[in-house]
Amino acid sequence: MPVYLDHAATTPLRPEAREAWLEAVDTVGNAASVHGHGQAARRLWETARESVAATLDCDPIEVLFTSGGTESINLAVKGLWWSREPGRSAIVMPEGEHHATTEAVDWLRQTERAEVRAVPLTPHGAPDPSAFATALPGAAVATALVANNEVGTLTDVPALVGSAEAAGVPLHLDAVGAVGALEVSFRRWRGPSRARAGLVALSMSGHKVGGPAGIGALVVSRYASLTPLIHGGGQQRSLRPGTADVAGAVAMAAALAATAAEQEAESRRLAALRDHLMTRIDAELPDAEILGDRIERLPGNVHVRFPGADGETLLFLLDQEQISVSTGAACQAGITEPSHVVLALGRDERAARSVLRITLGRTTTRADVDALADLLPVTYARARAAAGG
Repeated sequence: MPVYLDHAATTPLRPEAREAWLEAVDTVGNAASVHGHGQAARRLWETARESVAATLDCDPIEVLFTSGGTESINLAVKGLWWSREPGRSAIVMPEGEHHATTEAVDWLRQTERAEVRAVPLTPHGAPDPSAFATALPGAAVATALVANNEVGTLTDVPALVGSAEAAGVPLHLDAVGAVGALEVSFRRWRGPSRARAGLVALSMSGHKVGGPAGIGALVVSRYASLTPLIHGGGQQRSLRPGTADVAGAVAMAAALAATAAEQEAESRRLAALRDHLMTRIDAELPDAEILGDRIERLPGNVHVRFPGADGETLLFLLDQEQISVSTGAACQAGITEPSHVVLALGRDERAARSVLRITLGRTTTRADVDALADLLPVTYARARAAAGG
């Protein structure tokens, strides 16, 4: 029976989201129209916004619906940089960020002459808080993951937010991989500040919490200064104009609310399964190395280096047994690259090609975890032999 252990890539659609989408998609009307049909659609749209705001602990007006995490991150990073204070051109970014962030920042570097101040990671894969604080003075914008999307290590969010506020630098947090797995509170993390500095933006994606693909959100503080990526129509504070995807927003809100209601208990369950898998790997594969912090990590994340084997080969062999995992590396246009996160940990390219990212989710059972653990020893041996290791 197929086993799906790649929930960090995408997770199955929740029944609540499917039902909400099917009901909302039958509502005829553009949410920007003033007639009755349009206003009916608008009510659904605004109710979804209020629901998302309640879960992320922010004001409804601060929620912008987007097409997903990549757009949210691009809007935050580029929009904040374009709205920067005069004389500031640097972007503070930890190593090992998601490609949506690194490529947006690299585009600003190449086309707009942004200065990039890279922040090293700790040996476990979190941004070094001291180095982050040191890089901030005079910067235009800072960005960081709430939890590393590959090795799963959690970021010291309060430390980064406090440093950014003290330095007068606006901060964006990429919470795409954290929402649903952790308690995410924009209001608590930001505090009472009304400044344009500190935490001002937070991104998320619907399909990572059991919603449909193609919908996401960016929380933008009402006090932030942000330049839009696109123009036309004036919707959503003119920061993300365009015809509302009402059904997508309603479905994501339903998925997010259901996930949040289960979050505490589900995180405990997944952490127990994660620890069970790590225990089996430690006992049965002594050459394998679990990367990331053993405790301060996402509850459903296990990231493993298999010395002498190629991650892509391991993935292929497991796929033949109907078990889906990830290499933990960026896969762009079908080309698997060495994991930039593992490289950022100071490992060489060979190590960065020898990893698997195993991510558990709502549908994962202990039988699924044991099915993988049972196959790993022989799979590792075969992959090692194929690589001549």
